[in-house]
Amino acid sequence: MNRRTPKPPPPDLSYLAPLREGAEMVEEHKRSFTSEEIGLLPLTAFVGKIILVECDRQLHQAMHVLHEEEVLGFDTETRPIFKKGQIPPPALLQLASHKDVYIFQLSKLQDKAVLTELLASRHIIKSGVSVRDDLKGLKEHFEFTERRFVDLGEVAKRLGMLTHGLRNLSANLLGVRISKGAQCSNWAREALSTKQIVYAATDAWISRELYLKFADMGVLRDE
Repeated sequence: MNRRTPKPPPPDLSYLAPLREGAEMVEEHKRSFTSEEIGLLPLTAFVGKIILVECDRQLHQAMHVLHEEEVLGFDTETRPIFKKGQIPPPALLQLASHKDVYIFQLSKLQDKAVLTELLASRHIIKSGVSVRDDLKGLKEHFEFTERRFVDLGEVAKRLGMLTHGLRNLSANLLGVRISKGAQCSNWAREALSTKQIVYAATDAWISRELYLKFADMGVLRDE
């Protein structure tokens, strides 16, 4: 008799969702949003300064600025593959400060390990969606110990919300629609298009805005 191999238990991602004890989400934000509903919302995109980091000199300059931040929006972009096989490491790392977004073209950087201190900082919150997968990909570039990361999807899930993705959370909590038009483009290009740059910056920026919204709603634990 063939016996099915038992599925491994899902990973405990509670450390990525620092909820305040007894935190609850109001009912109006627990429901799911249809594509049609999202399509009726105003389209938004990041309109501030976007800084492309393409060499080690720019990398070190960016670190001086970002180490002064308390909360960073965090995201990565990976070149899509259309056949089964090994997923390539991320081509981009995006970090959003309180006013600017930095886009790191990782293949152009030699001293990528300088990012280690930032990603390991206990003093800076890094907020995104599907954080665990992004971190796994980044570790193919360089080793680091992640600290103070918040996964907005995990926060939403543990609050009983039915929307966990970045686009749905943006609609649900902020009342806006973000474009996913450049999602499957070639992020490993030598020269990124304006559409790609704005898309990548928007995802990091909106990740920071969503963290601040959760914090303002009083559901996150002060660490």
